[in-house]
Amino acid sequence: MNLVKSSHEIITKISGDDLLKRIEVAGRTCYKSESKITGQSAESFVAHIIKSGHHSVIEHENISVRFICDRGVTHEIVRHRLVAYSQESTRYCDYGKMGIKFIIPSDWNLDEDDYKLLEHIETHYNKCLNEKKRSPQQARYFLPNGLKTEIIMTCNLREWRHVLKLRTSKAAHPDMRALMIPLLIELTNRIPIIFDDINAGRIE
Repeated sequence: MNLVKSSHEIITKISGDDLLKRIEVAGRTCYKSESKITGQSAESFVAHIIKSGHHSVIEHENISVRFICDRGVTHEIVRHRLVAYSQESTRYCDYGKMGIKFIIPSDWNLDEDDYKLLEHIETHYNKCLNEKKRSPQQARYFLPNGLKTEIIMTCNLREWRHVLKLRTSKAAHPDMRALMIPLLIELTNRIPIIFDDINAGRIE
């Protein structure tokens, strides 16, 4: 049994300047103002697009992120609709061979009884596979929400803004905030303009 921290990894290669320039091309098509494009015009143009609420223009750009988190968090993540998901499957993954991992909670500490329970879960899961000859999809019945999972999430920038507004707010689950706030910080640093207004005031 292993305990791991939740984390994220942006797997899309991002050039913030190039991304903004592509958004500017798409946006200026609406007004046929391509002649106003300069080497430095993208940032101010996209800032105006965001401020004016013309968010359909930023749907032209997608980002994929790999999250390592617990299954309870992914139950909330997959409620977002305009997203493509690929998630580690407890039906097909044999944790008897791979080893079971659990996510460390972000806002409270596991105690001795908790550790014993997690060890018992791992022991019983392996017993199901090895002694009772059950399949991984049958043995997963005993796996808890705290089980470590990986999920890749791909969506456009408009949907990322929606996700991050909801999932970094103080009303979100602490484990969700622990996962999404570092992502918001990284995206704000790597893509100027798009996420600045969401970041403001969210990071305590």
